[in-house]
Amino acid sequence: MHKLKVCELFAGVGGFRLGLENNGAYEVVWSNQWEPSTKAQHASMVYVARFGAKNHSNEDIEKVSTISIPDHDVLVGGFPCQDYSVATTLKNSKGLIGKKGVLWWSIHRILKEKKNKPKYLVFENVDRLLKSPSTQRGRDFAIMLSCLNQLGYAIEWRVINAAEYGMPQRRRRVFFVGIHESSTLYEDLKEQSAENYLLHKGVLAEAFPAHLADKKHNTFTIENDVVKLSENFNENDKLSPFLNSGFCFQGKVFSTKVSPTYYGHHTTLFNILQKGKIAPEYYISEDDLPKWEYLKGSKKEVRTTKDGFQYNYAEGAMVFPDALNNASRTIITGEGGKSPSRFKHVVQTPKGLRRLTPIELERLNMFPDDHTKLEGVTDAKRAFFMGNALVVGVVEKIGNALLNKINSQ
Repeated sequence: MHKLKVCELFAGVGGFRLGLENNGAYEVVWSNQWEPSTKAQHASMVYVARFGAKNHSNEDIEKVSTISIPDHDVLVGGFPCQDYSVATTLKNSKGLIGKKGVLWWSIHRILKEKKNKPKYLVFENVDRLLKSPSTQRGRDFAIMLSCLNQLGYAIEWRVINAAEYGMPQRRRRVFFVGIHESSTLYEDLKEQSAENYLLHKGVLAEAFPAHLADKKHNTFTIENDVVKLSENFNENDKLSPFLNSGFCFQGKVFSTKVSPTYYGHHTTLFNILQKGKIAPEYYISEDDLPKWEYLKGSKKEVRTTKDGFQYNYAEGAMVFPDALNNASRTIITGEGGKSPSRFKHVVQTPKGLRRLTPIELERLNMFPDDHTKLEGVTDAKRAFFMGNALVVGVVEKIGNALLNKINSQ
């Protein structure tokens, strides 16, 4: 069987590529990584160092011509969470105009312009996508479903916490898998009930077994007029109709809440710690310890703004140091650097309290050791990469499940 050809958008340092190419059945034939806020393209540099420059694009995806993107079987990407609202059509112009700089519309453009559309999609985003924005809960995801439905895709989605399936980090992300009407898998969808597909027959159902958390579910038909959808979706409801699992097929949406079914091994924070000598700069000095304890601790205090306004501030305590017998907390982009922080990980070791090293952060996302190590790339930048990355093991499981579905035809 020929390898499935993959295009990787918003590639970062290659998390999707690592997860898919691990089983040898997928081949990334084109990738794109562009960071608009920095002159030095460090993530792209790491990507090229690990995978080579061939067929890799380091340019603004909004300016990339669809013609330059080769035909492919699978389109993947972890795109930024933004405001996905739609501008109205321009006078004397055809088609919808998405807000400039909103990268969902680059994905939409590529899919719309591709004559040979990819048969499969795998996208990742923060789980709040399902309920954003706060003024129209679920509108942004509804826009995506409507766009993909009109392009001929059925969509299965699930909020996945990597730690609930044995992986070393508590990282919740929504993954959605698209199947195009030109695929043989699409025909099978016509014979499935939505609930059965979500629990038993779907790609995500096979990759991440689950059971119903309760009997509540939401069903509705998605609006095809994306401008009206953007303006009017869920105007009067404070809750999103999109629960943590769902399926959209030919415009009909079914969404329900599921809980993980997993009885395997769980990797803990202790399991990923480096053995041997750790550089001194990762250890917390006695002078800095009170600052860490204050930031990690509970607070009830009066604070004053720059304008002189006083207000009561309160927050609960963080576990300090981090528990070693459980999966880690979510890595954030500000994980690196020596300065005390409420959210950075701190572990107790025989030699004292210390922060996590870049290798340990890579291991929490299931990357190879020193994947992000490159001349000119600081440890703080390496930590930033991992704060933006996904858990490779999640992608690998999705890739294996999709491959099983394809091979079963």
